[in-house]
Amino acid sequence: MEALNLLSKLLISFLLSTFALNLLHFSTASSEIFLKMDAVRRCSGAKYDCLLFDMDDTLYPMSSGINLACRKNIMQYMLQHLHMDESEVPRMCLELYKEYGTTMAGLKALGYEFDDDEFHAYVHGRLPYDALKPDPVLRNLLLSMPQRKIIFTDKAHVSQVLSRLGLEDCFEGIICFETLNPPQEPVGCIDVPVDNSVLSGDAPEPESYSIGLTEGGSFNSKSRILCKPSVEAIEAAIQIANIDPKKTIFFDDSVRNIASGKAAGLHTVIVGSSILVPGADHALSSIHNIKEALPEIWEGEGEQIGQVIQSSAVATVALA
Repeated sequence: MEALNLLSKLLISFLLSTFALNLLHFSTASSEIFLKMDAVRRCSGAKYDCLLFDMDDTLYPMSSGINLACRKNIMQYMLQHLHMDESEVPRMCLELYKEYGTTMAGLKALGYEFDDDEFHAYVHGRLPYDALKPDPVLRNLLLSMPQRKIIFTDKAHVSQVLSRLGLEDCFEGIICFETLNPPQEPVGCIDVPVDNSVLSGDAPEPESYSIGLTEGGSFNSKSRILCKPSVEAIEAAIQIANIDPKKTIFFDDSVRNIASGKAAGLHTVIVGSSILVPGADHALSSIHNIKEALPEIWEGEGEQIGQVIQSSAVATVALA
């Protein structure tokens, strides 16, 4: 009988200890969940909550030759497909770029008719992407940033570039040409690798475009393509991404884009220059210098916060 009583006591003691361990585990897990949720809440009170990045000559240097090759392809397209005078092409290409933001936008404004997809395929389909190599330093920097990170570019080769740089899963979404200038039937900007999405917003159909903000809250353009460096394009991107310009940093290599970004209310960083330009709050000779120049991006954000925000950026959802 005594042996039975002893066995019962041991069994009860074992059950109580097991229950205590489970209770401790549950309490710890709940505490961890609470801390993560609290970290996200504290992140929302940070100085910046979104980082808006241009891509070409910003995430990689101009010395890659991509920009020059792109310009040559545009001139070849003007010669072969639009049958323009060879002696006039270089001058017109530059003038249209300066006046309209992109040569394509200028050609459209002058009345040249051509298929947008055909133009993009010709111009971007033959670029020397082999010049772009994986950039683990930039990748680690981007993944350590707790803010939302969005690509804002006029170019239609985002997928190729991000893949070559090894950055395809570092951004929440992409605002590009098709986002601001949607076709008749809404489609994705480009076929972005799995962990990215296009931020489509509520952009209207091309025929209803009129510069400015309509009563319905959509940005339109009747006579021209909407693209950087127009302030309207940047304001449209701000609306589509649903960001607060006062808490957003805009990175770009173009002096004109920086000036327009500042006019739209964004904090601005000129990349590829060590000298401040009109409208720029900061200057980076290289995107790799971002942590030294802008430590406030990480200020007050512990490692745990970065991990929480980073993990939430993996499963992206297209905004519509």
